[in-house]
Amino acid sequence: MKNYAYNSKEDFKNLLFDILDPLRSRYTEGCANIDLKGHATWYDDGAVAVEAFSRPLWGLVPFWAGGGSDAEFEKIYRTGLSSGSDKSNGEYWGDCHDRDQRFVEMAAIAYGMIFAPDKVWTLLTDVQKDNLVSWLSQINTHDVCDSNWIFFRILTNVALKKAGREYSQARLDADLKRIDDFYLGGGWYADGAKGQKDYYIAFAIHFYGLIYAVAMADDEPKRAAEFKRRAEAFAHDFIYWFSEDGEALPYGRSLTYRFAQVAFWSACVIADVRPFSLGVMKGIIARNLQKWFESEMFDNGHILSVGYKYPNLLMAEHYNAPGSPYWGLKAFALLMLPDEHEFWTTPASPLPKLDKIKTIKKADMLVTRRNGDITAYVVGTHGEFGCGQIPQKYLKFAYSTKFGFSASYSNLSLEEAACDSELCFVVDGLVLTRRHNISGEVKDDRIITRWSPFEGIEVETTIIPKEYGHCRIHKIKSSIECAAFDCGFSVEQTTNGADRCADKNGAAASGGDLKCGVQAVSGSVTGARVILASPNTNLIYKRTAIPAVEYKIEMGENEIVTDIFCGISKAALERENVLK
Repeated sequence: MKNYAYNSKEDFKNLLFDILDPLRSRYTEGCANIDLKGHATWYDDGAVAVEAFSRPLWGLVPFWAGGGSDAEFEKIYRTGLSSGSDKSNGEYWGDCHDRDQRFVEMAAIAYGMIFAPDKVWTLLTDVQKDNLVSWLSQINTHDVCDSNWIFFRILTNVALKKAGREYSQARLDADLKRIDDFYLGGGWYADGAKGQKDYYIAFAIHFYGLIYAVAMADDEPKRAAEFKRRAEAFAHDFIYWFSEDGEALPYGRSLTYRFAQVAFWSACVIADVRPFSLGVMKGIIARNLQKWFESEMFDNGHILSVGYKYPNLLMAEHYNAPGSPYWGLKAFALLMLPDEHEFWTTPASPLPKLDKIKTIKKADMLVTRRNGDITAYVVGTHGEFGCGQIPQKYLKFAYSTKFGFSASYSNLSLEEAACDSELCFVVDGLVLTRRHNISGEVKDDRIITRWSPFEGIEVETTIIPKEYGHCRIHKIKSSIECAAFDCGFSVEQTTNGADRCADKNGAAASGGDLKCGVQAVSGSVTGARVILASPNTNLIYKRTAIPAVEYKIEMGENEIVTDIFCGISKAALERENVLK
């Protein structure tokens, strides 16, 4: 891997093209698709094609808008826009239907039309322009998902308006009002009716709002100012999702977009929103990108893989196609800044002094900062929606930048279930975890949730952060007798097994720089063990061990209390310069 300084505009440009250059030879003859092969999604091949084609634009457009030029990519995208929007062409992207994935990808094309029209619009012939407008305009005659997707239609109409073509002002007005409906206050939105609060608030709703604010500053100054105000408020909470060494909190869906985690901060910079100094925001962006480039996120052909710290389809959503990860290029919005902008000469600064424990009630979470690790204790989403591994992404007790979290292969064994940071029940040979979220509340020093793994068992769990980790108090009403395992974090599994131990009341596992232990405080304990999770279940580590205490659950009312201990080696803290 090349070494980058993550400082000058040239550094960030070189980083962008380190990602994009391997794609040059993979565009199809008509340039409307990139031949990445691989797995399928729940949308059709035409949508897969436009996704692969459009997502590199999230990086190329700001590069072009900031004065950059690359003749090969410019020709590819003019050709591809012509081929993909031409119904008579064999590479036509296809007609649209309600809630079509194509609408997602229209936003990147709109981004280009708004900010780099000389590269993606002006040089098209009249016929090519008409075809592209006709294809894009389908978004105004169909329904989009009632969520951050509404911004795709907003941006597409803004692009058509800026190009002097027919657009829908009625759609634009209604959609902007709907975005306002999602606003919760304090900088936070709900991502549509299902209400989850995750990275989509940062790298989708706020990102698009800031893009709108820049594009429509003269047309809609009041609304542009409001989007900026909301982003500034949000930033003071969102900064708590980032550690001193650059890692961001792995939580929620769409984590395969990886460095899109810092797209919000890039959008703040280009919109001149400064909740923190330019140096602080530059530091967040630079350290996060550096961490990602130290990971195994590329495959053997240097193509971004679906996964997190390594290629991993297990944790993917049904909408993750081979081209999906390039959505992360939104992080490069900062390349839109002119060469003389002060950002490029401002040194990256460390994070400001932050609270050790932060209540983010609008996000239904409590966040702690301890020894360089960020841990979020969450209420979790109340909605059930099928995108792939949703309970694991929203309904564990804790999410950590150091320990990560695990998805599961199946519920047929503890090993395949990989129930880190969960209380799992074993009933008739099945491993059952939190699935139905009944209610939850965030207090200043704890999280309380009421939930059920299945009909017949209800649990009230109280999570109290402690200096050593956290304490869990579970009040369980059960109509059956069964076993329950209160599981700690996953730790990287070593080969010799010497870093795992267990006795009757507790267990611990160590690996790499991390250690996690679990200790029964009260309840009907039947033993403790270290679960060797199936490989590739954890998002960060390929092989992991999970310490767990086993309890007997009687019919009626039960109460169990477990302490979770977390440790990070002194050597690791010294390397990251966060030793207190």
